[in-house]
Amino acid sequence: MKITKRFFIQLTAGAVLAVGAVTAPIQAVAAEKLVIVTSYPPDTTVTVGKAFTKATGIKVEMLKKKTTAGIKYLQETAKNNTSDMFWASAPDAFEVLKGDDLLQKYKVKVTGIPEKVGAFPINDPEGYYKGFAASGYGIMWNTRYLKAKKLPVPKKWADLAKPIYHGHVGMSAPSRSGTTHLTVETLLQGEGWEKGWRAWKEIAGNFKTVTERSFGVPDGVNSGQFGLGIVIDFFGLASKASGFPVDFLYPPVTTLVPANIAIVKNAPNPGAAGKFIEFLLSPAGQEVLLDPKIRRLPVNPATYAKAPAGFPNPFKDKSIGSAVKFDLQLSKSRYNIINSLFDVMITYRLDDLRAATKAIQAAEAKAKGNAGAMKLIKQARALVAKVPITAAKASKKDFNKIFKKKRKKATTKVTGRQAEFEQAWDTEIKANYAKAKQLAKKAASM
Repeated sequence: MKITKRFFIQLTAGAVLAVGAVTAPIQAVAAEKLVIVTSYPPDTTVTVGKAFTKATGIKVEMLKKKTTAGIKYLQETAKNNTSDMFWASAPDAFEVLKGDDLLQKYKVKVTGIPEKVGAFPINDPEGYYKGFAASGYGIMWNTRYLKAKKLPVPKKWADLAKPIYHGHVGMSAPSRSGTTHLTVETLLQGEGWEKGWRAWKEIAGNFKTVTERSFGVPDGVNSGQFGLGIVIDFFGLASKASGFPVDFLYPPVTTLVPANIAIVKNAPNPGAAGKFIEFLLSPAGQEVLLDPKIRRLPVNPATYAKAPAGFPNPFKDKSIGSAVKFDLQLSKSRYNIINSLFDVMITYRLDDLRAATKAIQAAEAKAKGNAGAMKLIKQARALVAKVPITAAKASKKDFNKIFKKKRKKATTKVTGRQAEFEQAWDTEIKANYAKAKQLAKKAASM
């Protein structure tokens, strides 16, 4: 048979294609990759991700979303899920996902983890999510800022309501941050519905700002944009460890709850997801939490032997979080309502609230000993403190379902019954703040 040039080319091409067909399946096998929806900042996700990849060879893609946005994302993509895990601090967020049947159970193999941290179970009793670190909530401050402004170090939440801190405090909104949501809920549970909201409004009246993201608070304190911030503990501890002139404390009325990790239902790579959980709870993974950029409280008591001097240890210091026995089901039942109320009363009425608060503080400074003036001031404070709905109403399941739309700014359009309620609340709140300011000015003039 004579082999022509054309035949030779066809033969060679066929051989190449044949070889390609044999090798293609080998090339098509991609390396394991884990997709994690998380609210954590890069200091945590990058540091832990690199350590996990080094230990297992599994690559990690961190899908960065705020806690509330992460919940919504998993709800919206449930029918065509591409995420393996949800990783965040707020246990009530995991309860929401569990209630929507969006998580799957996992049994941990690692040993040495206690059942509780403080009074709170470390893991979901039903097995849907696992605690990998403990979280407390408190106050961080810039030491140089306080010294320059001659401000005292606060010791409790109520201190932040004092006139001396007016314009010096920063916080994010619970609708924008799961950890801030827990901070707000903690004080409401610790003080009660009416007294708790009164406390938050009195503190918020001293706000310099409500930041767009939770880590905007430590950034603001670190840089001296404002002097004090209401934060989850690891923000303050990590900033201090990184050399910023800041400090942090837990107020007496705080709680200690686990930060969590869970496998999403129908995860593309559940095997790799299980390995991530095992790594986080292993001695090596728990030690990563002590990294100066992370500074989270491990759930393995043995890890604290390697912690730096002065590092909080909730397994030895029983005062951390002991004042509030956090009710997770109560928090879950009014999750959306808390976010909406805070935004209506504080986030998007901050200028009005600050003005009323400033007027009340000025009146109190002038009106000492004047019974008539003090009566007006008391009325003004009651108007500021007023909450549009009761605690019982806030916990009703059907009512809570109405408030699912999160407003990124005051002008964000909200429709339906949520819009009706929020507009009615806003009208009432605006009038109350204006009347309170008027009464306070009248008292000052007396």
